[in-house]
Amino acid sequence: MSLLRTFIALDIPSHLQQLILKKTETLRNALGASLVRWVAAEHLHLTLKFLGDVSPANVERLTQMLRSEAELVQAFEMRVHGLGAFPGSKRPRVLFIRIQAPAELEALYRGIESACARLGYVSESRDFSPHLTIGRLRQDIPAAGQQKIRTELANTVIDSLGIARVDSVHLYKSDLKPNGSVYTKLFSAPLKH
Repeated sequence: MSLLRTFIALDIPSHLQQLILKKTETLRNALGASLVRWVAAEHLHLTLKFLGDVSPANVERLTQMLRSEAELVQAFEMRVHGLGAFPGSKRPRVLFIRIQAPAELEALYRGIESACARLGYVSESRDFSPHLTIGRLRQDIPAAGQQKIRTELANTVIDSLGIARVDSVHLYKSDLKPNGSVYTKLFSAPLKH
């Protein structure tokens, strides 16, 4: 039985995915694919928990856990706004769009994190920082490329992009392919309405 590479995430509406693509087009064109591996618009999502390799037998336990946690949290809206970089803009490794986390998102994250720990998954050591990854910088970028990245980030302003309504949480599997990852939704749990 082969393992499934899985994660728990929230979907972003397609109109916001397309707006993010449009608002980052100049940045994408300026930096190109030689410096950044860009995330396709349809793959933009808010990861709550990366689980890694999971046996198919554990998928049922995860779906039960998600169902239980989702029933505890009211459906909510989250504001999508602004460009950021991890660990910072001086030497970025990941480019992202910020998410303003309402209390319900924090509660959902904490509940899932705690429930996953009870199921034996490693707890996240970093603080929760909700974001949509739009690109990952390539390794060994020369100094001139790094300076170009810093300059383009400083010159790119992205204001409010809108509001995403969240009414369910999803378990995905990720298959690594030569052209990038392919995500398949395994299960969706509705939030409280």
